[in-house]
Amino acid sequence: MATLKAAAQKGDLATEITASLVVFLVALPLCIGVAVASGVSPELGIISGVIGGLVVGAARGSTLQVSGPAAGLAALVAETVLEYGVAMLGVIVLFSGLLQIVLGLVKLGRFFQAISLAVVQGMLAGIGLPLMFSQAYPVADAKAPGTPLENMAGIPGLLADTVADPQAMIAAGLGVVTVVLSFLWKKAPGPVRKVPAALVAVGIGIAVAALPGVDVKTLQVGNLLASVDVPGAEQFAGLADAGIITAILTFTVIASAESLFTAAAVDRMHDGPRTRYNPELIAQGAGNTLAGLLGALPVTAVVARSSANVQAGARTRLSRTLHGLWLLAFALLLPQVLALIPISVLAGVLVHSGWKLFAPDEFPKMWRQDRGEFAVMTLTTLVIVATALLEGVLIGLAAGIVLAAVRMSRTVIRQHTEDDTAKVVMAGNATFLRLPQVIEALETAAEAGKPRIRLDLTGVTHLDHACRSQVEEFTAQQRAKGLRVELLMPGPAGRPTAEEEAASAADDPRPAAPLPRRRTAPAPATVSAAAPGPTAEWFYLDTTPMPEDFAQRYAEEYAPGYAQGYPRDHREAYPQGYAEGYADEYTSGFARGQA
Repeated sequence: MATLKAAAQKGDLATEITASLVVFLVALPLCIGVAVASGVSPELGIISGVIGGLVVGAARGSTLQVSGPAAGLAALVAETVLEYGVAMLGVIVLFSGLLQIVLGLVKLGRFFQAISLAVVQGMLAGIGLPLMFSQAYPVADAKAPGTPLENMAGIPGLLADTVADPQAMIAAGLGVVTVVLSFLWKKAPGPVRKVPAALVAVGIGIAVAALPGVDVKTLQVGNLLASVDVPGAEQFAGLADAGIITAILTFTVIASAESLFTAAAVDRMHDGPRTRYNPELIAQGAGNTLAGLLGALPVTAVVARSSANVQAGARTRLSRTLHGLWLLAFALLLPQVLALIPISVLAGVLVHSGWKLFAPDEFPKMWRQDRGEFAVMTLTTLVIVATALLEGVLIGLAAGIVLAAVRMSRTVIRQHTEDDTAKVVMAGNATFLRLPQVIEALETAAEAGKPRIRLDLTGVTHLDHACRSQVEEFTAQQRAKGLRVELLMPGPAGRPTAEEEAASAADDPRPAAPLPRRRTAPAPATVSAAAPGPTAEWFYLDTTPMPEDFAQRYAEEYAPGYAQGYPRDHREAYPQGYAEGYADEYTSGFARGQA
C-alpha cells in the first residue's frame, strides 16, 4: 500500500479515482458477461475481477494494464466446465497460475515483446469489432446469439425486434445516449468534463429506470462468499488425468500470451512507464493462483478495461487497484445499488470502448504508410473475428515474419557480356525466396554461348544454403561441359579457394590470368571485435601538408634504428635498403604533388 500511495502522489489523485470508476463501470458488465459465456455463475466473474484489481493491479509489472476475466478464454472455460465440471476449474486455474510464476521467474516473458505494430493494431481491431456487435444486443435488452460472426449476422433481426418492443426501445435509447455522451463529452466545459461520461450515463439510466412504466433489465448480483468453491482432495486427485494436465498447459499458454500481447498494445496507448514483462507474468500468475484457490475464472489482462483506463487519464497503478476495490465493495455491501443500473447503459459504455479499440481511421493510415503491413493488420483482424484471439495473433505474427523475410531477401543481380566472358554480379541477401531469380540469371549466362563465365558474389552479404548449393551445382555442371567458370564467393578478399582455382585451370588449357584481388590492409590491433574484419578495405586520408624535408628526416631516423637492432622478426619483415628505397620513392611522389 505504501507503494500505491507513493504512486498516487506522482499523479492526480482525483483523476486516478475517476479513472477507477470508469474502469469499474466497464469491468462490471464484462465480469458478468464473461462468466455467463463461460457457463458459470456471474459471481465467479466478479471474484476474478476483484482479484485482477486488488492482486494483479497492485503488483509491479505494468502500470495501466487492467486484468480480470477475459472473453478470449470464455470458450475454453465453457468447454472445460462442460467436460470436467466447475469444481475442477479451480485446480486447472491454480496450477496454470503457478506455472506462469515459474515462466516469469525464468524470464520468458520478454519473448512476447517481439510483436509488430501491425499485429498489435490488428489485435485491437479484432477485439473491438466483435465487442461492439456483441454488446449491441444487451443495449436492446436482448441476448447475443454467440460467435462474432453470428452476432453480426443477427443485427437486422435485432433491429426489427427492438422496434416492435417499446421496452426494448427505451433500453436501446439509454444505450445510444450513453454512446453519444461518451463521444461528445470531451467537448463539455472544463469543470463538467472532469466527471466521467460513463458515470453521467449511469445516473441518467438509473433515473429513467426508476420512472413508472419503465421495465428495463438491471444488474443482478448474488452472494459472492457463497460462490467461493475451494478445491478439495478429490479435485487435486484429478491431476493424474492427462486431459487435466493438457488443460493446464493450454490455459497457461493462452492466458500468458493474451496478457503479454495486451501489454504490448497498452504500452502503445500511453507515454508512461513501459511494462516489465517478467514481473507482469509473475503478477498474472499470482492472480490466477488465488483465483484457482477460490474456484473462480482465470485472470488475464483485458484490452477493453485497459484502454478505458488510459482514456480516462490514469497515470499510476492506483486506478486499476481501486477498480477492484469498487467491485468488491459494491458486490458485498451495495448489491441493491448495482440492481438499479440498467444493463443497456453498461453495454453502451462497452460499445464506445469497442469503437475506440477498432479505430477505423488506422486502416487507411496504414494503407498509406505501408501496404504490406496493412495486409498483416487486416489479416490479423479478420482471423480474430472469425476464430479467436490467440489464433489471430499467431497467424498475424506468422504473416509479419513472412513479410519481413521477403523484404530482407533483397538480391540485386546484374548481367552483361564482355569479350568472351558472360558476367553475373550479385549483391544483397541471396536466400531461397530469391532462388528463382538466381536460377534465371545463371541460365541466361549459360545460354550466352561464351566460353568463359564469371560469377561474382563478393557483394552478397548473406548467402543461404539453397542459393549456395544452386551456384555450386551450376558451376560444376558448366565446368563439366568444358567451360571455364570463375566463381568469386563471399569470403576473404572475395577470392576463389585454391581448389576452385585448380579446377578452373584444369578445365581451361589456356594460361590462366590471375583473378583480380581487392587490395586490403590488415586491421589495426586496437580495432574492436565489432569493427570491420581483416578483409575490409581501409582508406586513410590526411589532408595536412607534409614538411618539405619529411622524406629525408624519415630516412635519417629510420635507417640508424634499423641498423642498431630492431627485433629480429621486425628486421626480417623488410628487405635491406627498405628505408632508403621508401625515402626515394616518397620524395619523387612528393615532388609530383602526391602528399
